Amino acid sequence: MQDRRLGFRVPFEAMVTSYVHDRPVRGLATNLSDSGLSLSAISMLAPPPGLVVGLELDVPGADESIWAAAQVCYRKDDHLASGLGLRFVAMARSHARLLRDFC
Repeated sequence: MQDRRLGFRVPFEAMVTSYVHDRPVRGLATNLSDSGLSLSAISMLAPPPGLVVGLELDVPGADESIWAAAQVCYRKDDHLASGLGLRFVAMARSHARLLRDFC
């Protein structure tokens, strides 16, 4: 299977809040790049592939939260959690700069 990721992902473990239809869903990010992230969330709350969600995440060294819109590109369900691949589709320039500096 070909890796379709656009950026190099770095290990990153932090709680992330995604907003699915304006409802907050907490998940655990496991890696991060300037183009997307991998997230685990409770299966029954996890968004389906193709849906664009809002994200709020904090990276070490940043004084403010990063806000972005991301599209769900991948979802693999387990009994309790879903593994999600999210690609950033919109983000403020200042937040994109913070993310690039971190990655």
